[in-house]
Amino acid sequence: MENEKYLNDISEIKNLMNKSSRFISLSGLSGILAGVYAIVGAWLAYKTIYFDTSTMGAYRDLIISEEAVIRLLVIAASVLILSILTGIALSIRKARKSNENVWNAASRRLVINFMIPLATGGFFIIFLIEKNMFGLIAPLTLIFYGLACVNASKYTIGDVRYLGITMIALGLLSTWFLGYGLLFWALGFGGCHILYGSLMYFKYERK
Repeated sequence: MENEKYLNDISEIKNLMNKSSRFISLSGLSGILAGVYAIVGAWLAYKTIYFDTSTMGAYRDLIISEEAVIRLLVIAASVLILSILTGIALSIRKARKSNENVWNAASRRLVINFMIPLATGGFFIIFLIEKNMFGLIAPLTLIFYGLACVNASKYTIGDVRYLGITMIALGLLSTWFLGYGLLFWALGFGGCHILYGSLMYFKYERK
């Protein structure tokens, strides 16, 4: 009886330490929806790039107009903004249910560690766009997003680390298939988000 009480006390202390050092209100459902947004965005991007060809590999031979680049940037920004807003809204809802403060020391560390690799990648990709070097954009978005997830995983649910590693692997693999970057992008940001979001939802949220 005494040992059981001791173990319960240790478990409670461990939970309190996790809550203070990790942001555990990250919503799996927001990951699923982010994946859906990404797939829709990839389809719109496909229609923008391949409007006059039926072969995805022909991307290597395409010259993307300035108008098309602007449309692609609008699509990417829309997917990003929708994903962020959905993530914030659903995480706030989850935090309120568990009486957790959304903007605390753990969530601040999470955001900072996530944004450092992401912002670095973003500036690098903008440079590539200015130089009309479009072939590496899809692989690099996957790689830098994966690095951001791995870097931030110390301050949230551990599954985020595996999502990041998967994204990095897909990004590296896609460098061998530059004509199919959009397909890898949809698989990573769409399929992987839906898969890991579903795992997180059923593992941590569904009662």
